[in-house]
Amino acid sequence: MKTKLFVTAFLLLFAGNFLASAQSNLKLGYTNLDYILGLLPEAKKIESELKDYEKQLQAQLQSKYTEYEKKLQDYQKGVQANLFTDLIKEDKEKELMNMQNSIKQFEENAQTSLQKKQVSLLEPVLEKIQKAIDQVAEENNYSYIFSTHADYGGSAIILYAKSKEDNISDLVLKKLGVTPPAAGATDNTGIGTGSGSGTTTQPKPAESKPAGSGAPVKKK
Repeated sequence: MKTKLFVTAFLLLFAGNFLASAQSNLKLGYTNLDYILGLLPEAKKIESELKDYEKQLQAQLQSKYTEYEKKLQDYQKGVQANLFTDLIKEDKEKELMNMQNSIKQFEENAQTSLQKKQVSLLEPVLEKIQKAIDQVAEENNYSYIFSTHADYGGSAIILYAKSKEDNISDLVLKKLGVTPPAAGATDNTGIGTGSGSGTTTQPKPAESKPAGSGAPVKKK
């Protein structure tokens, strides 16, 4: 407990010294990555590609699930009609269990694959945005640029900003060749508003699994 209190006190002291130094020597700016990404033409293309890829995974999964259901129904009918010996019955149950496990594994792999696909599509766009941020910061003599958005592998570290003049998001958009929305049309700060993008075009992190799941094998 004493160690935690000491670390907390140290961090508070460090933060206080940093802010005091920042006020006198540094020029600090901030930006909202989600807002910028949502206004880029590439965002709609990325979103479309992700949806198409997800549909492909869903189709493959549905095919596996349909095959599993057919074999399960055949098995249940055979059991009801007393067509199987104990050995055949046990063999068919193992086959169904293996298919069920295969479906579950495919669901997990599909989710991972979708996430990797999103990363591969976003990475070059995020690199381009970072270059624009670097250029804007250099041209306007900023010492540090902070983030107000927590997605895409980053951490939101600005919870409040008194001055909106140090929000460089629109400057970054202009550097990228995109005309920002009219003032007041959207909140581009991302502070205290969740994403703060005010748009619906930006691709979202993959969260939902492709439809379908393995039903449990019921032994008769």
